[in-house]
Amino acid sequence: MPSDIIGTNLINESDEGKRVFSFQAGPIFSQIVLADEINRATPKTQSALLEAMQEHSVTVAGTIHQLEEPFFVMATQNPLEQEGTYPLPEAQLDRFFFKLVVQYSGREEMATIIDRTTRNEWPKVEKIIDGDDIRRYQKLIREVIVAPPVQDYAIRLVMGTHPGGPFAAGSTNKYIRCGASPRGAQAIVLGSKVRAMLEGRVNVSFEDIRKMYLPALRHRILLNFEAQAENIPSDVVLEEILKDVKERVTDAPTTRK
Repeated sequence: MPSDIIGTNLINESDEGKRVFSFQAGPIFSQIVLADEINRATPKTQSALLEAMQEHSVTVAGTIHQLEEPFFVMATQNPLEQEGTYPLPEAQLDRFFFKLVVQYSGREEMATIIDRTTRNEWPKVEKIIDGDDIRRYQKLIREVIVAPPVQDYAIRLVMGTHPGGPFAAGSTNKYIRCGASPRGAQAIVLGSKVRAMLEGRVNVSFEDIRKMYLPALRHRILLNFEAQAENIPSDVVLEEILKDVKERVTDAPTTRK
């Protein structure tokens, strides 16, 4: 139930013998929340995460409870077993920053898994960063420079997923029912800023935009019946759009107002 996730008000007896309501926080009151196989939760329970993921707060009985920063939700979905599952609402999918496709483990990864689970050796977890540093880095990332043509490239890539739009490609009009939202453009730009900083650069490149394109948008487009009937995944459609949208256009903005 939603109350199992966000918490609920319980009736307790005070020291004076009076009965009072007290808020019992749920597991959402953590800084890193892992929702394993989230599509096995009912839609009502899934929707309980919406406010937490967007506003970083939880409202119970008219009282707003702020979540401790930094806060983020990491969720998994089983792509094989669909029986007894509930598809995530588009509004909730849109609040996930990236969608990563986990492939089969490679040879080295499999060896690491076996070593860690079949021996009498236990890796020691060591702290490398705290919440204050993460919040400081989150502010620093926003200072990374994005040139107007590069930002416009990200915008046109997102608009390229809009059927009937000015930048819609042939695959867009043929296979996409609903395109990506502005959150998709925000995810591309912010992810590109992080990638630039990790590579020691203070400005975002076109390559950064391309690298962030698929993980930021693959869960933000809705394919139509024709794409589903032909078993065409969203990545294939997005890659076609990526080929069609040029890095630079003649009417690209040159200055930021």
